[in-house]
Amino acid sequence: MSAKKQINIQELIRSKSKKAGDEAGCEARVLEDVHAIKIAKECGCKVYDVYVNALKEEICPYRYIRNMETISLKEQLMLAESRVAVIGAGGLGGQVILLLARIGIGHMVVVDRDIFEETNLNRQALCSKNSLGKSKAKEALVSVGAINPGIKVSAYPVKLDYSNASEILSDSDVIVDALDNISDRFILEEICKKLGIPLVHGALAGFEGQVMTIFPDDTGLKNLYGSKRANENSSKSPEAVFGIPALTPCLIATLQAMEVLKIILKRGKIFKNAMLYVDLETGLMNEYVFEKRK
Repeated sequence: MSAKKQINIQELIRSKSKKAGDEAGCEARVLEDVHAIKIAKECGCKVYDVYVNALKEEICPYRYIRNMETISLKEQLMLAESRVAVIGAGGLGGQVILLLARIGIGHMVVVDRDIFEETNLNRQALCSKNSLGKSKAKEALVSVGAINPGIKVSAYPVKLDYSNASEILSDSDVIVDALDNISDRFILEEICKKLGIPLVHGALAGFEGQVMTIFPDDTGLKNLYGSKRANENSSKSPEAVFGIPALTPCLIATLQAMEVLKIILKRGKIFKNAMLYVDLETGLMNEYVFEKRK
């Protein structure tokens, strides 16, 4: 973007912004979506660029004003300038994608080669009667656009493997594991370690689930599953055996999305070298530490 165009965007943002408050009494200069969309059209740029420039001017996109008591404008800009890849757009991934879209992650990469089918309707947030037979990755693009026009989405309806991973994932700040089988998780972990990108792992079965964040120097999935080779011949996944009621992916995805925020904002306790185990039926949440935290 040229310096002249950026100055023009900033001038328009300032002229269209106004003071507003929320229910907690927090006041800020805000930019409503109707004006952000018009500015993007006038300047020939994306709404994403308008949001980022507004935040740099300490003007809050109006949709984020209810974040401000918890997430500062500086932190909102950090989220807007971040790139998160979600591998899998089904039960876990669909929920993660929608949460990150609402919280303001600026650029999302979605990778999933599958299409929606009727058995996905019980739990997958991006699945509806209208999306049956359609690409999960491409439907993520449509759904995010309908929720938040200030987010860029790169949709890849392919299987992630060693041949395409670097091109798809290399610029990501965080990668989310929303896969449904152990062997693919090991491949993703290996790719993330090679690229030097933190991975937020999540898995579930029945009313139980787990979350762990894996940095490139961590032992990672071996702590949970043993060796990759030992799991390659598993005939049935835990998800297939115990099923996946809708409640479980909602909670596990929320915990994964929170790990993403903590990594990007560099705040809070990250589940590094530790697994958070959740049992919704009994109401238990337990942390299992595998290595002493540094």
